[in-house]
Amino acid sequence: MSPTLIAALNRYLDSNGGDDGVLVTPVEGLFLMRSTGERLPHHVMYKPVLCITVQGAKQVLFGDKLFDYGEMQALVVSLELPGVGRVTRASESEPYLAIILPLDLGILREITAQLSPPPKPSGNARMGVFTMDVDGPLADCIDRMIQMLGTPQATPILFPAIMREISYWLLTGEGADEICKLVSPNGRTQRISEAISLLHDDVARPIRIEQLADTARMSPSSFYQHFKLLTSLTPIQYQKQLRLLAARRLMVEDGANVTGAAYRVGYESVSQFSREYARMFGTPPKRDIAELQTVSA
Repeated sequence: MSPTLIAALNRYLDSNGGDDGVLVTPVEGLFLMRSTGERLPHHVMYKPVLCITVQGAKQVLFGDKLFDYGEMQALVVSLELPGVGRVTRASESEPYLAIILPLDLGILREITAQLSPPPKPSGNARMGVFTMDVDGPLADCIDRMIQMLGTPQATPILFPAIMREISYWLLTGEGADEICKLVSPNGRTQRISEAISLLHDDVARPIRIEQLADTARMSPSSFYQHFKLLTSLTPIQYQKQLRLLAARRLMVEDGANVTGAAYRVGYESVSQFSREYARMFGTPPKRDIAELQTVSA
C-alpha cells in the first residue's frame, strides 16, 4: 500500500466531485475510480491498458479466465478484449481506488528501439492478459503522475515525460517479456490485434474466419488456435460479445429501441438478439436499459 498515492488520489477525487464512480481526467484515456462498496459485475470493452488497484481488490473475467488483483497490483491487457469486472473489496473507511492508464504503443515502440539489448518476448504462448506488482520506480512514477494532476497547467507539459518513464519501467520490469509482445511488428499479439480491428471496424458485417486469418497472416487453423489462446474466446464468441456491447451502447446513449439496435449490430432475428443479450447481461434488453437509465439518472 502507498499512503502518499492513496492521499493524492483521494485529494484529487474529492476536489473533482468526490462521488463514487469513474472520473475522467484531463489526460485522454486516463481514468480514476473510487468505490465505497463492492460492485456488481460490469461489462466493458478493455483496450490495451494498465489497470492499477491502489486500495481494495478487483476481479475481471475474460472468457473463461478469471483474474484477481489487489493493492498495488495491475492488470495488463494487451489487446481489445470484452471483460466483466467487479470490485471485490471496498468499504467506507477503505474505498476501492484505481487508476486506468492506457498503454501508448507508439511510446512503447520508441523505448523498445532504444533499449540495448531490447526485451525479448517470452517463448510461452499465453493469454494477452496478466497481472503484475506495481512497486519500486514504477510505483514512484504513478505517484508523481497523480500528484501532477493536481496542477492542471503542468499536466500537458509533464505527462508525456512521465508516460515515457512508465513505459521504460514496464519494458525493463517483471512483465517486460509480455509487454514487448504488444509492439513486436510480426508477433502473434500484434497480428491478432489487426484481425480484431477488422471486427471493430464494422460490427454488423459478417466476417469469415478465412478473412480474419488472412489479415493476421496465418492459416485458418493457426489463427483460430492463437485467437482462442490470446483472448480466451473463439472469434465467433468475441464478435457476439462485441455486437451485444455495441447494441447496449446504442440503446443507452443513442436511444435506439431493441429492434433497431439488433439490426444495426448485425442480427437478423430480434428474438435471437434478446435471448443472447439476456444470457450475457443477465436480464432482457428493455429491462436492462431501463435499470441502467435509472442508475444514470
